[in-house]
Amino acid sequence: MSQNLSERANTVSVENPNFSGLRVAAFESRRADDMHRMIARFGGEPSVSPSLREVPVGHNRAAIDFANRLMTGGIDVVIFLTGVGTRHLVTQVERHVDRARFLAAMSDTTTVARGPKPLAALKELGVVPTIVVPEPNTWRELLATLDEKHPVANLTIGLQEFGLANRSLVAGLEARGATVESVHVYDWALPEDCGPLQRNIERIVAGEIDVALFTSAGQVINLLRLADEIGLADKLRDAFRTVAVASIGPSTSEMLRNEELPVDFEPSHPKMGHLVTEAAERAAAIVQLKRGRDGTGDNI
Repeated sequence: MSQNLSERANTVSVENPNFSGLRVAAFESRRADDMHRMIARFGGEPSVSPSLREVPVGHNRAAIDFANRLMTGGIDVVIFLTGVGTRHLVTQVERHVDRARFLAAMSDTTTVARGPKPLAALKELGVVPTIVVPEPNTWRELLATLDEKHPVANLTIGLQEFGLANRSLVAGLEARGATVESVHVYDWALPEDCGPLQRNIERIVAGEIDVALFTSAGQVINLLRLADEIGLADKLRDAFRTVAVASIGPSTSEMLRNEELPVDFEPSHPKMGHLVTEAAERAAAIVQLKRGRDGTGDNI
């Protein structure tokens, strides 16, 4: 094909974004109701199944040790990757160290917010971050921003982590001569009720879903985890050949590709509203291209 699917779908001009009845699966958890409403507002048939729970680490000795090191000047830079993780970190250490002293030490240290969510969480705590990473807020932008504004050679970096460790970020920091002390504060667990997620998997496999919207890498991990548990992982991967797959941004796209799933487009900004609106504009054209004239996808 002379153009990829995203480029060809972009040639379609849509003045009034509308899914036109397409069946849209999404895996959002915290904002599931908002996602459902947005899909319906743009004429889609929503099938939203929460895919993960953010479960904080219990007694987190590593977080307490990190807090003590920060307050005694042993940490040069702190990187906050998520808003949820920023809040969990404070909650996990404030039972064991003085909260005011910990936040004061944080304010006196170079702090890096990966994007708007950790930025908002830090501001809630009264901490103004030294550096805010620009969109699309991936580890690549984070490293490039540090290179420009605060080189990390011979510095000790405190890294707030979650879910799967970001090995690329850690490797990039270490390659620049930094010592990285990771603080893992929460994990991605499957939802307590996996029924809706299982039904979405079964609908995708049965060809009853036209569009899939992903808003985080954790959703990809847990979707495939449950699919594997119920014996549908291979069929699910195959079914995505004829589904328009929209990813909110580069980190989620990287996870999809690592798991050998397609990425048909990313929105112009890594935000849920942009994702849904632009999916409504482009999904029909992508579905038509992926399925071909006979609807099977055999001519892709």
